[in-house]
Amino acid sequence: MTDTDVLAPVEQEGTQAVVRSWLKKIGENVAEGDPLVELETDKVAVEVPAPASGVLKEIVVSEDGAAEPGAVLGRIGEGAMSAAPKPDTEEPKQETHKPKTNGAAKVAAAAVADKENRLSPSVRRLVLENDLDPAQIDGTGKDGRLTRADVETYLKDDGRKQQRKTPTLARAPSSGTGRSEKIPHDRMRRRIAEHMSHSVATAPHVTAVFEADFSAIMAHRAKNKEDYARRGVNLTYTAYMLVASVEAMRVSPTVNSQWHDDCLEVFEDVNIGVGTALGDKGLIVPVVQQAQRRSLFDIAGELQRLTEKARNGALAPEDVRGGTFSISNHGTSGSLVASPIIINQPQSAILGVGKLEKRVIVKTVDGVDSMQIRPMCYVTLTIDHRVLDGSQTNAWLSRFVEVLENWPQ
Repeated sequence: MTDTDVLAPVEQEGTQAVVRSWLKKIGENVAEGDPLVELETDKVAVEVPAPASGVLKEIVVSEDGAAEPGAVLGRIGEGAMSAAPKPDTEEPKQETHKPKTNGAAKVAAAAVADKENRLSPSVRRLVLENDLDPAQIDGTGKDGRLTRADVETYLKDDGRKQQRKTPTLARAPSSGTGRSEKIPHDRMRRRIAEHMSHSVATAPHVTAVFEADFSAIMAHRAKNKEDYARRGVNLTYTAYMLVASVEAMRVSPTVNSQWHDDCLEVFEDVNIGVGTALGDKGLIVPVVQQAQRRSLFDIAGELQRLTEKARNGALAPEDVRGGTFSISNHGTSGSLVASPIIINQPQSAILGVGKLEKRVIVKTVDGVDSMQIRPMCYVTLTIDHRVLDGSQTNAWLSRFVEVLENWPQ
């Protein structure tokens, strides 16, 4: 039997993929289909399963190494072993520090190793990103397994810095007065930085700003959210924005497009990515596929499913693939206007939605101007000026606002 190559997926979503972690060590048994190596781009982390059963014979691309599409990451050889080989120096080191009669210490060490091996990929990723020792964290899952909630709770503990293996914050003299802290970039932040820099360097960004009255959709939501909840779906304002975006594409279809050097590719399907914040770790953009075919209820349910998966670190490649347009609901964190919002390349535009707040506006009723208090927010469309001009941008925003403000009751 010849060795079996472990290959990186030919199709990947995002910028350059890197090896985040190997879930097996050289010499360990692997079973076909089991998760073997974890890759990461700026958009998603994905597990590559073992293509065959055997023993992990070789790691070709180590952690943090670039994983080009179709590249050989490692090799699986024939055979099976009862235990992974250990370095010759490992056992003597234990004997020089522990009495031979201290069996309890060996049992404890074995328990720690077992605990680390049983981490799910999502929990393992969170532990690695925060440089934590899983042995210091109590697991509440089945058979004492660590859950993501266990790690997040531990991170909130004020004493966590003393429990980490190595400090993640390094103090260094500042070029100015006082002292500063240097925080190393994690992999996701580096990938996001590369993606954002590429977008700004590639596309000339221009932003148009409109204002939208949310009275109609607030009234509709108030009437329907309890019915949606009984059916297991949370009705959010974002769902309305997706529906309005689809309608706006009908009057300005080139917003739903991609620039190529020799042509403009305009898409029939409206696949809308929604920026989802992951706290200090950045954000990810899961995609609602074929939004033009979905009802408000379907869109709300899909948004709920994708958001939960994103925050649990469980998004699959297909959940972030194929976006043709994106929405950044930055107002949820308090901002009124953000400009420009960086376009999610290779798309042509991105919608920004600011904070919803009550404001005094002038309305004309029966020919008479009156001041009214309405729930308002600023909406922006940032465009790739190679693709779109002001007239197309304004037509899109006009229709988007019209749909929201005249939502049928």
